[in-house]
Amino acid sequence: MVTGMAPRPTIRAWRPPVAGVAEVLHAHFPEHAYPSHTHDTWTLLLVDTGTVRYDLERHQHGALGDRVTLLPPHVPHDGRSVEPTGFRKRVVYLEEQTIDLGLVGAAVDHPGWAEAGLRRQVHELHGSLDQPGDAFEAEVRLALVVDALEQRLAGTEPPAVRRDRPLAYRLRDLLDARVTDGLTLPEASRVLGAHPTHLVRAFSGEFGIPPHRYLTGRRLDRARRLLLAGERAADVAAIVGFHDQAHLTRHFRRLLGVTPAAYARSAQ
Repeated sequence: MVTGMAPRPTIRAWRPPVAGVAEVLHAHFPEHAYPSHTHDTWTLLLVDTGTVRYDLERHQHGALGDRVTLLPPHVPHDGRSVEPTGFRKRVVYLEEQTIDLGLVGAAVDHPGWAEAGLRRQVHELHGSLDQPGDAFEAEVRLALVVDALEQRLAGTEPPAVRRDRPLAYRLRDLLDARVTDGLTLPEASRVLGAHPTHLVRAFSGEFGIPPHRYLTGRRLDRARRLLLAGERAADVAAIVGFHDQAHLTRHFRRLLGVTPAAYARSAQ
């Protein structure tokens, strides 16, 4: 008698060049169950299909599609599927210093939140971590996610929008000077002497868009002019600071609805 083979798990793991992120894991486990173990990182978890039941510090919890789960470092936990079809998950493993370690106890007591807005933030973080060339965007999104998580763990209200017009304009000047070379959020924080989250909030409050979107817009402005001047898209991508032609095309299509090649042909 021939029996069917057990379904195999599928995983994809990588380490993006983003400060504070140790690893990213996207996985489908049809059958796997985790034994009790620990990490030296914070485990920021989304479950996309199925339901995961886990024990954390001898208390049982569940992770499912509407929840954002945050497991603290060095605290034993396990994990198993509630459903026979297994589960799909996405995880960002955050270096332990990325979130205030004084909040570990709060994370043990309350390791998850069923909040659509927070889940959307983490989902968008995954999107930026999954794209070559979008490290600055990922850093901005990570700063906001960490801020949101710490607020929930500490039980504090979101801070009122703090207008800091001089700081916002200083960051804009820095971005304008670094359109092609780019910069990291930690670097901008050091240069301008401001906390990364405050930088992001000050810029967004003043100009209505986050700094990574402003930088992408400036690059696309330059790209359009070069394309209309007859430059090849592959060359334009390098000239204006995109990772490669595919990176240029993705952002060009997102903003303008057409590819760089179609935009260039429109001038002929």
